[in-house]
Amino acid sequence: MAYKVIQWASGGVGAPAIAAVAGRSDMSLAGLYVYSPDKVGKDAGTIVGVKKTGVIATDDMDKILKTKADVVIHTPLPSVVWGDDPDADLNIICQLLASGKNVITTVGYMYPKFHGPRVVRKLNAACKKGGTTFHSTGSNPGWIGDLLPLTMSSLSNRIDQVAVREISNFQHGNAPVIMFNIMGFGKTRAQFKKDSGRHARWLTELFSESIQMVADGLGVTLDKISTKTTLSLATRNHKTGSGTIKKGTVAGQRWEWAGWAGRKKVITHETIWRMHEAAAKDWPQGDHSVTINGEPNIRIEIAGDWIDSMLDAAALHAVNAIPHVCKADPGIKTFLDLPWIMGKGLVNVPKKKPAKKKR
Repeated sequence: MAYKVIQWASGGVGAPAIAAVAGRSDMSLAGLYVYSPDKVGKDAGTIVGVKKTGVIATDDMDKILKTKADVVIHTPLPSVVWGDDPDADLNIICQLLASGKNVITTVGYMYPKFHGPRVVRKLNAACKKGGTTFHSTGSNPGWIGDLLPLTMSSLSNRIDQVAVREISNFQHGNAPVIMFNIMGFGKTRAQFKKDSGRHARWLTELFSESIQMVADGLGVTLDKISTKTTLSLATRNHKTGSGTIKKGTVAGQRWEWAGWAGRKKVITHETIWRMHEAAAKDWPQGDHSVTINGEPNIRIEIAGDWIDSMLDAAALHAVNAIPHVCKADPGIKTFLDLPWIMGKGLVNVPKKKPAKKKR
C-alpha cells in the first residue's frame, strides 16, 4: 500500500519531507499547500529541487480539504510566532483532521495534555469527526530531549534526575529570518525583551510539553515547570552565515526549563545557543548530552555536528511516523502511545547482479 501524502508548507522542514515522500515506493505525494504566491502553480518537485511529481502547489485550502489523502505532514513556520491568532495552527490542524486526513505536525502540540482540556477536546473532536489520528514530532523536542532519555531510562534501577543539555553554534548556518526575526539574535537586550514574547511562549510550550511527556512516561508527578532565560551580548562584531551580529547585541541565549517535584528539579532541559564560537565564552562548551543521575549513572554525549541538518531530521521523523499514524486508532497519539518509530526499509542494499545462465 502506498500512503497518499499531502505536504503543508514547503520551507526548511517541508522541502526535505517532499523529497523523501517523492523518493519512496510506499508513499506518493497527493497535494502541496504553500504560502508564497511565487510557488503557486509550480510542480512540487521543481520547488524543492527534485524530479517533477505531477503535484501542483496551491494556496487554496478548500482544494486541499477536498483532496483524497491518508495523511498531511504539517510543517509551516509556527503562526503563534508570526500571526495574530495563537490558535491558527490548531484550527488548521483540526480542519484537516475533520476532513478525514491523519495529521503529523512539527509546529507543537507534541503533548496536548500540557495545554489543558480545551486543546485536548478540540483535537479529539476533530479526530472523531474525521475518523483520524493526530501526532506531533520533531528533532528537539521530539527526539533528543524526550525519546532518548525515555529509552535510556530502561537501564535504570533508580532515577534521581534527568538532565538534557543542547549546545549549538549557529555561526555557519544561513537562516537570517529564523536567527534574527524569530530567535532574536542581533537585537539589543531591550529589543529582545520587547519582541521575543511570542517566540519565548512558543519555546516554553514546546519544551514544557517535552518535560511533561517525559515525566508521565517515567510516572512522576510534577508540581510545576519553570523557565529561566539568560542573554549574552557580543563584545565585538561577529560575522556569521546569517549576517553580522553587532557589538552589544544578543549573541548567546541560555534557556532552562525545569520540571519540579516538591523542591527538587527532577527533569531539566537546557539549551545554550551561540551565534559565534567566540560568544558567551564563560558558558558550558562541548556537545549535546543526556544525563540520568541515579543507579546507575548514565550519560550520553552527542557531537555538535552529529547530524547534517536538524530540519531534515524533523522532516524525516514525521515521514517515518506515517505508517504508524495511519494504522493507529483515531485520536491523539503521542510518542507514549505509538510503536517504536524506525527507519524500516531504508537500508541501502546493493542490488544483486543477475546470475549468469549456464550454457
